Amino acid sequence: MESIILFDGVCNLCNSGVQFIIKRDLKCHFKFASLQSETGQMLLNKYRVNNKIDSIIVIENEEVYIKSSAALHIARYLDGYWRYLTILKVLPPFVRDFLYDILAKNRYKWFGKKDSCMLPTLEMKKRFLE
Repeated sequence: MESIILFDGVCNLCNSGVQFIIKRDLKCHFKFASLQSETGQMLLNKYRVNNKIDSIIVIENEEVYIKSSAALHIARYLDGYWRYLTILKVLPPFVRDFLYDILAKNRYKWFGKKDSCMLPTLEMKKRFLE
């Protein structure tokens, strides 16, 4: 079972998040594609996800997870104590997503933005979808 994470390729926070996940996803469960890429756009269309959604997106077993649900879904596969963050699923999604939305709306202002998507290292490249 492989999951795909779609992320904002020009967001510094999102790129740092992808690198964070790769370092802690020792079983290589996740593959990645930027929302701006052809693959990202194709997957958004295939799964009928609004391309204006301001969120990280996880696709696994034909299911789509967005916002805090996506982040918590990712956490359950990470090595270390990160998987214990899934306890936050006891909070209603509207509470979790309210906090997520604050971060998402301010991510460029707080963390900056790149002019183009990051280029993965050769080692990381196999984890990215073309």
